[in-house]
Amino acid sequence: MTRPYDPYDAVLLVSFGGPEGPDDVMDFLRNVTRGKDVPPGRLADVAEHYLAFGGRSPINDQCRALLAAVRADLSAHGIDLPLYWGNRNWHPYLGDTVDQMRRDGIRRAACFVTSAYSSYSGCRQYREDLHDAVAGRTDAPRLDRLRHYFNHPGFVRPFASGVRDALQRLPESGRKGARLVFVTHSVPEQMNAASGRSAGRPGEAYRRQHEEVARLVAEGREHDLVYCSRSGPPSVPWLEPDVNEHLEALAARGVQAVVLVPIGFVSDHMEVVYDLDTEAAATARRVGITLERVPTPGTDPRFVALARDLLLERAAAERAEAAPPARAALGGLGASWDRCPVGCCANPRADRPALGGAA
Repeated sequence: MTRPYDPYDAVLLVSFGGPEGPDDVMDFLRNVTRGKDVPPGRLADVAEHYLAFGGRSPINDQCRALLAAVRADLSAHGIDLPLYWGNRNWHPYLGDTVDQMRRDGIRRAACFVTSAYSSYSGCRQYREDLHDAVAGRTDAPRLDRLRHYFNHPGFVRPFASGVRDALQRLPESGRKGARLVFVTHSVPEQMNAASGRSAGRPGEAYRRQHEEVARLVAEGREHDLVYCSRSGPPSVPWLEPDVNEHLEALAARGVQAVVLVPIGFVSDHMEVVYDLDTEAAATARRVGITLERVPTPGTDPRFVALARDLLLERAAAERAEAAPPARAALGGLGASWDRCPVGCCANPRADRPALGGAA
């Protein structure tokens, strides 16, 4: 009998990773920046961000919580699949997780990546990591990356609910004139230009996808899209404006209240708790802006159910069903592809093999 999740016999959570203690911080940051032109001073600055939180990133605990929530959701819906977890930059590394999957006899896994958008760092680099994790390993499982979910209701609606709640937390006098400021991780302009680009596709998908999510979440309110966490050399142009500079500009225009919406992130990891909750919050206080920050989806039941939804739609597609389930997507960009087009989100340094592409 065909099961709704066939041909998959496992789910693999794929994430970024983070240090678990002070002794891990510099080795972790070297993993993150290997092969990139990141100034040594920037590395030292970021290390201090982690050390201010005891040298422990929140991200691994958040992945553990998400893994437990997805496992419970799948079980509650009669989906009996083992779940695994592998990181790009810290334990558990993807290669080690794949070795465990081999030992467990896993043949084919659906990979849920904790990155919702198209870009080299948010998509293709993970696809390269997945390739490296299986390369040279006999009897390695087949790994299929599940599609981008930036406009899936399970990602958009938790942010929209969070905005409505945040507006209610503001003093009534400042609620009407509050500005919605959507924040994501900055990337080099070259990376944005290559995102989503392939034959017949124009690129710049990273910015366009964020603009679409901001529009959907804002529900007609005036809003801005800004960036945080720039890490490259000053000579390389990155997407702007920076969130802190934007808060200063809003204050100069007389804006008194801001709702900060971290739509670039699926959980409250270091870029959120430091770059926004610490640095941007301090900027807001300095310039006299009342700031409320919307939570990321984390383990919101709607986001957790999203993983199941993507698993079942992809399984139906792989079985080539005559009437596959609808692919949930809000707005005008439509549901993303299962396999990335050739050349999509090109590696800015060198062409490397990657899983999950058309070729």
